[in-house]
Amino acid sequence: MKSKEGTDNVSLVGVFERLQGKYRRTMAEAFGQRLVPMHNRTPIISFTFDDFPLSALEVGGALLREYGLAGTYYVSLGLLDHEEAVGRICSRLHLNDVLAQGHELGCHTFGHCDAWDTEPHLFEKELIKNQHALQNFLPGTTFKTMSYPISTTPRPTTKRQTGLRFACCRTGGQTNNVGTVDLNYVRSFFLEQSRKDPSVIWNLIDENSANKGWLVFSTHDIATQPTRYGCTPEFFFEVVRRAVDSQSRILPVIGALNEVLAPPLNLPKSTPTRHAADWSLA
Repeated sequence: MKSKEGTDNVSLVGVFERLQGKYRRTMAEAFGQRLVPMHNRTPIISFTFDDFPLSALEVGGALLREYGLAGTYYVSLGLLDHEEAVGRICSRLHLNDVLAQGHELGCHTFGHCDAWDTEPHLFEKELIKNQHALQNFLPGTTFKTMSYPISTTPRPTTKRQTGLRFACCRTGGQTNNVGTVDLNYVRSFFLEQSRKDPSVIWNLIDENSANKGWLVFSTHDIATQPTRYGCTPEFFFEVVRRAVDSQSRILPVIGALNEVLAPPLNLPKSTPTRHAADWSLA
């Protein structure tokens, strides 16, 4: 039986962790912004997989292909073929498979570095190292988008520096993007956090459709017995089905971003617009 003192200590730790998390989220959101108005004329949904466990492609990718859809796979190339908390990570050969199936490959740092705990200059080196590794594996291929690993909340300096290298950078946040979007902090919804209450997801799909927003779904493994970071094939398929039924455009992140940045139809065709495809990692 725990003593009152021990219970109080546990309670204080919990309070501190919540305050720390709120502080980090506030700092990550408020600073280093790259806000742009959203010009998409229809609602958009994207499916993303962090860490690129093999099941995300073999199971999740197969489910997307049943509807002729593609997603974005955020990979840390230093983890290839490793057993991690999300299961077996993909191999070098699967990188070719992703692109051949029309998916997007995104950056997740080389060694899967925490976006907050890693010093900004070291985080930047990890981005460059991941890009160089991709060039070695798939010459001529570059990462256009990235997602922040682990905490998903970057330090302001990290956020600002990373935003200079990518068309957009994805975080968490458990919501969608409506009206304006911070390209250095594109919000997403982690599916595994609502496995026990999927109505939250169904409501968000409806809300996104009504507001013509951009809803980015994130997860990790797709397996019959998923890790705490993933979901079952049945659960994922139902999310995909409802996304399709919502009449939203379903695109990988880089494709969705081009839609978001597209100029309104009433602008002169000569108006210069910088599209996501114009970005590459320096």
